[in-house]
This record gives sequence, structure tokens and C-alpha cells, in this order.
Amino acid sequence: MDKKRLEWRVGVFAFVGLLVLAALLLQFSKGTSLFKPTYNLFLKTGNVGGLKKRASVLMSGVPIGTVSDIKLNPEGTNVTITLKIYKQYVIHKDAIIRVEQSGFLGDQYIAVVPTGNQGEIWQPDDHPSAEEPFSLQQVARSAAGFLKSVDQTTKSLDDAIADVRRLVLNEQTLTNLSATVGNARVASERAVVTVNNINSLVTTNSESVASAVSNVVFFSRQINEFAGGLKEVLATNSGELRLSLSNIESSTEALRNMLEDVQSGKGLAGTVLRNEQLATNVNTIAANLTITTSNLNRLGLWHFLWHKEIPPEEKSSSKTKSK
Repeated sequence: MDKKRLEWRVGVFAFVGLLVLAALLLQFSKGTSLFKPTYNLFLKTGNVGGLKKRASVLMSGVPIGTVSDIKLNPEGTNVTITLKIYKQYVIHKDAIIRVEQSGFLGDQYIAVVPTGNQGEIWQPDDHPSAEEPFSLQQVARSAAGFLKSVDQTTKSLDDAIADVRRLVLNEQTLTNLSATVGNARVASERAVVTVNNINSLVTTNSESVASAVSNVVFFSRQINEFAGGLKEVLATNSGELRLSLSNIESSTEALRNMLEDVQSGKGLAGTVLRNEQLATNVNTIAANLTITTSNLNRLGLWHFLWHKEIPPEEKSSSKTKSK
């Protein structure tokens, strides 16, 4: 009987030990401790890299919790990481949370980087966001793309250099360039000779140049004196000049009025110009005066005074001229 009771007690003790061991294993698998109370934070990120369960959560290098679960959202666009944070630690909302890696090939963990520790605090079951981890493969792909771009740029540069050698640095172009340089050298030498000749000419004719400059100065002084005298004359006779200009304006206005009267048929000249009969009579009178003056010039004044007869041949010639 005592043996059976002992076996029963041993069995109960083994069962309890197994239960405790199972509880310990369960808690260890969730990344928590039986002796530290925790609260959950559901971290949102686009990629977890190689992060695994039971990874550490470090704030300034100090463990403040563990990763208990990692789940892909149904949409497949992001990942939810369940963090078990010890209740004695608080995380401000201005802190930076990202997935980092210890060393170059070490395990990944959640890093919490405090900034100013200002503002609100993440409460249990909140959903903060985290930065994605550094991806060596993505960097390698970017470097490969960059190297490809460098290769293409190098090829384009080689093509451009080849074109320059073919089009610019060919034998004909270099010959033309050499000829141009030679012409420029000859032109520069001629320019130097010309400048020397001008310098010699100025040196040998310095007295003449000085005299010419002196004459120019004297002439400019005379022009200034003439301008001063003219200004004085204008200032002295400004009244007479204004009166003369006024008279000219009056005469111009009278002449304009007279021309307007003539064009409108007013006055003798206007009447003559507008009346065709009177104009015809005036033309006739002018023609008769022409004949009379012609006879006066040919026969003399005494013939008309003494009423002498004009020979028939002279009459016919005078009529012919009148016609």
C-alpha cells in the first residue's frame, strides 16, 4: 500500500513537472517571460527581411521585449509583427522603429531609436509603423544598374571620341588648322609692324599732331564763343523774334485764307477761275494784247498814232500770227 501511494505521488509530481515544463516551453516559444508582465504592439512594415520569432526588441541597445509573431496581411502588401514589450518600458510616438541587423551577417532585430521623447506614448495594441530593413540584394541590383548605366555612358563617350577623331582630328582638318595658325601668326606680325609704323609716324610728326590738336582746341573755343554770342543775341532780341514769327504766322494765315477764297470762287481771281465765260474773255484780251504789243514792237508807236495803213502782206502775216 505504501508502495502504491509512493508511485502515485511520483506520478503526480512528474505530471506537474511536465505541465510546468510545457508552460515554460510555451512561454519561451512566444518570446516572453513568466516573471515579467508585457503588453502587445502590432508593428506594420513592408518587409521583414530575415527577421524571425523570438528576435529581440532593443531600445538604445537595451532589450525591452521580443518578437512573438510575424504574419503576412491578407492583401499581401505588408507584414504585421507582434511585439511583446515589458510594461516597465514605454515608447514615445516620435521614436524611430526599424528592422536592423547585428553586424554584416548577424541576426536581425527590432531597433527602437528614441528622439526627443516628446508627445504621446504608444498604448497596448497600437499599430506603429517600422522602416524596412537594409537589403543587400536590392543594393546589389541598384549597383548593377548603376554599372550598366556607367557602361552605356562609357560606350557613348567612346563613340563620341571616335567621331571627333574621324571628323575633327583628321588629316585635312589638322592641315587647315595649321594653315589657320600660320595665317594668324603672319597677321599678328603684320599688326605689330603696323603698330610700330603708326608709333613712328606719331613720333616723327609729334609737332604737327600737337599743332593740329591745338588748332582743334582753338576752333572749339571759337565755336563756344560763337554759341555764347548767338545765345546772347537770341536772348536780347527775343521780343523782336517773337514778333517776326507772329507776323510770319499772320501772313501765312492770310495767304491760306486768300487761297481758300480763290479755290471757293471768291474775289476776282476766284471768279475768273470759276467763270468759264469770263476766263475765255480774259484769254481773248490777253491774245489781243499780245498782237498789239507785237505790232508795236514791229511798226512802232507812231504808226498807231497817225493811223497809217498797214500793207496787205503785213496784215495777212499779222493775222497768221494771231491765229
